Amino acid sequence: MALPAVLLVFLISYIPMAGIILAFKDYRFDLGVFGSHWNGFENFKYFFNSGTGLRVTRNTILYNLLNLITSQLFAVMIAIFIHEMRGKYFKKVSQSIIFLPFFISWTIVGVFVYNIFNYETGTLNSVLKALHMAPVNLYESPSIWIVIICFFNSWKWVGYTSVIYIASILSIDSECFEAAEIDGANVFQKVFYITIPSISPTIFIMFLLNIGRILRGDFQMFYQIVGNNGQLFDSTDVIDTFVFRSLLTSGDIAMPAAATFYQSVLCFVIIMAVNGFIRRTRPDNALF
Repeated sequence: MALPAVLLVFLISYIPMAGIILAFKDYRFDLGVFGSHWNGFENFKYFFNSGTGLRVTRNTILYNLLNLITSQLFAVMIAIFIHEMRGKYFKKVSQSIIFLPFFISWTIVGVFVYNIFNYETGTLNSVLKALHMAPVNLYESPSIWIVIICFFNSWKWVGYTSVIYIASILSIDSECFEAAEIDGANVFQKVFYITIPSISPTIFIMFLLNIGRILRGDFQMFYQIVGNNGQLFDSTDVIDTFVFRSLLTSGDIAMPAAATFYQSVLCFVIIMAVNGFIRRTRPDNALF
């Protein structure tokens, strides 16, 4: 029964790994992947010496850390709020509304963002003009896009992630809450002394699963929200979008291959290091 899945993973995930050698070759289309000459670490040197490597690495780590902290924090808060709601139908409606953005594609979100922040016809500047205030061009303010991207990332993913935490909260023995109520504990005391400690293993597992992708930016999110606006590249360009644009503009396959190989190796090192740290401090919460 597992054979079809094993074959699918082998064909899609393992056979293409032979292309890793492109990172160490001076690729020529007429010679092919295996016929092109080896050039050692020249592609990696060019990636970093051009100043691009450190910039996109910094942006990727920064955005993933911010998105990880904000989305997980909001997901835990919303899961606790929904669990503490008393109205049955209000709870279901609230959870459905919060979950809805997960089904909206990043292409549609990109259209939302453009129509909100467009300088000439955007909703934001239309409101400012109606209030007799000066319009703002956010596309000339790269720093503000850190907040914008984190906001829309949380808006889209927090409902989906909160479902995991709601399920974890529901697995807590109800007798713990009943005993706390008998002892006179209020809502906040039950949350801080029962709910959060009980779901902490789930929080650690979610953290570990996401930290392994700390160098993999959400390509669709960045590309659809930012697009090809060169004014924002310095503050919003991540490894994934850089590789995509490099393939479109230069046609040089070797250098983007070096960037993705570097990305994969660092992801592996980070997940192993973080998991090792957690295994030493909290062995029950480690992945392996």
